[in-house]
Amino acid sequence: MSAGKELRTVVVEREMAHPPEKIWRALTQSHLIGEWLMKTEFKAEPGYAFNFAEEWGTIACKVEEVEPNRRLSYTWSAFGLESVVTWTLTPIAGGTNLRVEQEGFTADMDFAFEGAKQAWPGYFTRMEGVLAGI
Repeated sequence: MSAGKELRTVVVEREMAHPPEKIWRALTQSHLIGEWLMKTEFKAEPGYAFNFAEEWGTIACKVEEVEPNRRLSYTWSAFGLESVVTWTLTPIAGGTNLRVEQEGFTADMDFAFEGAKQAWPGYFTRMEGVLAGI
């Protein structure tokens, strides 16, 4: 990324009727991540490199930050996009406020930026389905 370029961030938040510990499992257990996001061999260990895999390709990632049941952050690199995805879990009455931020979209990445804005809410919905089953 060149200096001086304004970076954009996609932010999606949703209140979920599940405790942070349960959502944390969906965010960090590979078999569960595969059900709502993409296939992966994820480990919640800072510095751990992993990929998300789909038919259309792979996303190279590395775990940056792990605060169990509170915060998870990893890099997300694919198709020229160098971004960081950060999940924040905040306990609320009756469940958890789940927030995802994907930061690092440059001004010339409208397609990727708009795609992320459309994709994350769908992933949240799929995650809620997985959470209902665990």
